[in-house]
Amino acid sequence: MKPWKFIVLLAGAVAGSAAHADTYDERPQTLRPVTEHRNYERRVVDIEMRDGVKLHTVIVLPKGAKQAALLLTRTPYGAEGMTAKTASNDMGMILHGFDNPVDVIQDGGYIRVVQDIRGRFGSGGGFVTNRPLVSSGQNPTQVDESTDTYDTIEWLVKNVPESNGRVGIIGISYNGFEALMALVNPHPALKVSVPINPMVNGWIGDDWFHNGAFRQWLIPAIWGTATGDSSESFVWPTADAYDTYLRAGSAGELARQHGVEQAGFWRKLTEHPAYDTFWQSQAVDKVLAKEPLKVPVMLVHSLWDADDIYGAMAVYRAIKPKDIAGDKVFLSIGPWTHGQAIEPGLNIGAVHWGQDTAKWWRKHVLAPFLAHHLNGTPMNVAPVTAFQSGSNEWQRLARWPAAEAKPARLYLKPGMALGFEPAPAPAQDAEYVSDPAKPVPFIDRPLRVDGEGNQWQSWLTSDQRNAASRPDVLVFVSDVLTRPVTVAGQPFVNLKASTSGSDSDWVVKLIDVYPEQVPGEPLMGGYQLPIAMDIFRGRYRESLAKATPLKPGALLGYRFALPETHHVFLPGHRLMVQVQSSWFPLYDRNPQRFIDNIFFAQPGDYIKATQKVRIAGPESSFIELPLLP
Repeated sequence: MKPWKFIVLLAGAVAGSAAHADTYDERPQTLRPVTEHRNYERRVVDIEMRDGVKLHTVIVLPKGAKQAALLLTRTPYGAEGMTAKTASNDMGMILHGFDNPVDVIQDGGYIRVVQDIRGRFGSGGGFVTNRPLVSSGQNPTQVDESTDTYDTIEWLVKNVPESNGRVGIIGISYNGFEALMALVNPHPALKVSVPINPMVNGWIGDDWFHNGAFRQWLIPAIWGTATGDSSESFVWPTADAYDTYLRAGSAGELARQHGVEQAGFWRKLTEHPAYDTFWQSQAVDKVLAKEPLKVPVMLVHSLWDADDIYGAMAVYRAIKPKDIAGDKVFLSIGPWTHGQAIEPGLNIGAVHWGQDTAKWWRKHVLAPFLAHHLNGTPMNVAPVTAFQSGSNEWQRLARWPAAEAKPARLYLKPGMALGFEPAPAPAQDAEYVSDPAKPVPFIDRPLRVDGEGNQWQSWLTSDQRNAASRPDVLVFVSDVLTRPVTVAGQPFVNLKASTSGSDSDWVVKLIDVYPEQVPGEPLMGGYQLPIAMDIFRGRYRESLAKATPLKPGALLGYRFALPETHHVFLPGHRLMVQVQSSWFPLYDRNPQRFIDNIFFAQPGDYIKATQKVRIAGPESSFIELPLLP
């Protein structure tokens, strides 16, 4: 650059800076957001509850909204994050993900409301995991999730002039629990509730325990509840979670090493390992069975839900008998993982359905159901909408399970066979040695702690061949099927077994074995697809509310339910049942020697045990399957 040009430019810059010297300021500025191009308006308010606590609430309105219904979600996961997924002028973009069925929200023209529950993120008060109702006897205050929902709806219908005064509530997981709490003394403006994969009973089959076995895989999540915004992360000392849990020993020791005992809920868990009054009084299905049925509800169940596979079906069984007119309780059963109903539903891992099942459901079931109750439009939604895996078809049903489903016994038989006819006498057992030092992994190792590959979401459909190859897993297989076998409902395990120890866990899996070669799907050749599986902690055989030791060597009966299923075992496939005594580290290890509280088992408490399962004679083990003709 020529010197004279530089001088001219410099002089101009100096003159300009002198003219605008008052604008050169490095102090932080509050910028005015540019909103004129947005197709929505976003309001943030703190709504005061009856006890003075204020709850942080985000309201997102379609631009120009008038007489629009309100769609509410109450959450511990962060209202700001759920309503600001990305910076965008489009309402769908900022809501995409989390518990927001964006296509339904936008097409329905709903005003979206998301609120932090007490003690979480922007809300005041203290957080209590699954806060018990005041009426439960476990809550010394005068407020609970039901009263907070009522007070929130009261404020919304009075202070959002763009609304039509009609409110729906929707939520997944913990947010689904909140959608159920809204049904206890519901506000008159609440017209519909959609709990998706809700937390209902944390001891029987959701989240924290399954039939008494503690789901220690969730210890990092419990640690996250110790802060109001989940800002404290669990620090993994190994790349394989299997190693972290095994080296710690008991669940209690792992919690101690990582400071998890600072979380109040952890102390509650360790104080109540049995199904005592603490758990029974909070079982949401039992609570709602006693409440008047005032608000239409659609319960949404995922067949391969790794988090809350029990809740939706338990509530359906509890409240459907109260639906005399048949217009209050609806059920959807989808081939999904936890919360996949609002995500793409083409597949779970290697298992493909040939269609986007979730998109179909949102368009043909969820959208018309909400529109009917919130906007008064007609709907043609069946009482039960259920996807049948195997045939991979949606079905419209009048009830669940179908009336024509009849129980049939699938027997474990000598020669590691499986069939619908029992093996005759004499009595015969199949046995294995369960060693707590080498527990059976619930998914193939390494169990990644960095979330790589999303192992958790899809693990319930993971191929079971690695487990089948272990000597501490019994594997029973049927002949190749020549006709379809259709299961629709809840299977029940009837296991007759003994252990050389004084306590034992029993894991039972119902599996669909694919043909050795599958045209067009090479990854599915020989695939062992879990259809329904669960665990039972033997110490609760006599009473779920009180642990008692098992008599070593005694043949004892264990009856427990597997998760609901809706599946066709196709011709060319085979049925399989696997039996084992550990499922690690999803569940804490049973020491196999009876101690008062397994949370605090010491290294010397863990012993090997010889497990025997009766497979012939009058006391043969079987699974009771609800079969369709």
